Amino acid sequence: MVSHLQRRDGTLPKHRFVFLTLHNYSLIALSSAVEALRMANRVAEQEVYEWSLASMDGKPAVASNGLFMSPTVSIDHIGPANIVFVCGGIEIEKATTPELMAALRRLAQRLVPLGSLCTGGYALAKAGLLDKHKAVVHWENMSALEEQFPAVQFSKQLYAIDRDRYTCSGGIAPLDLMLNIIKDHLGRDIAPMISDQFILDRIRNDQDHQHVPLLARVGLFHENLIEAAALMEANLEEPLSLDEIAKLVGVSRRQIERLFKRYVGEVPTKYYLDMRLRRARGLLLQTSLSIMEVAVACGFQSPPHFSKCYRDLFGHTPSAERRNSRRTALESSTST
Repeated sequence: MVSHLQRRDGTLPKHRFVFLTLHNYSLIALSSAVEALRMANRVAEQEVYEWSLASMDGKPAVASNGLFMSPTVSIDHIGPANIVFVCGGIEIEKATTPELMAALRRLAQRLVPLGSLCTGGYALAKAGLLDKHKAVVHWENMSALEEQFPAVQFSKQLYAIDRDRYTCSGGIAPLDLMLNIIKDHLGRDIAPMISDQFILDRIRNDQDHQHVPLLARVGLFHENLIEAAALMEANLEEPLSLDEIAKLVGVSRRQIERLFKRYVGEVPTKYYLDMRLRRARGLLLQTSLSIMEVAVACGFQSPPHFSKCYRDLFGHTPSAERRNSRRTALESSTST
């Protein structure tokens, strides 16, 4: 396996990442990112990536689970870096101090690429460093930040790469971001090998969206809407009509339509269709069911209709999705 970036002596150019940990940062987000780099070095059989942890004062920051990691250096002594990631978690507003924003602005002035994990995007936005950029934060914080920072183009994607800004949601999504960074840096062979080591079904890309629970979108006080969505989720193979859903919930069809339009931002039929199509995508990528079997399992009786709806949502047909998945799996197996 040879990368076009290899030097004459066979080594690859090193990349160095710095993770700026804020108080109460998400440890799973940080470790997902770091572990991808560690495994890349192992698979490439050389130290392609280096990383270090930083904090504002050089003392290990305490994560939201009460643990801390060392060694940690001061933000003023991080040295050169290809990307500096701001690692956030809970109580991000309290952690975003004037000193932090000043440090981030100094890095931006030096043209250091900046990124964020979980809620770290809040600090970048507060410092004015995401204006006119596409950006991602954890879904719990999305609505509030959209109101607070209208100059930022917030997206529901798992992660976003926009010029020299690398923003990512929380949980294990940083692993997907790093795998795609590694793929761009080292070529397409290594990332699938890392994925195999971590027993991942697939590497998600920037077209994959965060799953935002409906309850989080509308709150606890819209029981009719929550019940309607639960009925949809329980009836994917044999979809209910909107009239049937309204009857089971005990409200009128028109009221269901108003609730979805107001609180979800789309008509209930579109919400239901997208739910079925996301389920279909999971079956295509994670099972050996035929495309026809997947279509039927998700309530589509007509393959052409299924293919059209799938293409409208995901940008390609179910057969293309399956081919791409198999090709990636084949490239992974042949490169090991």
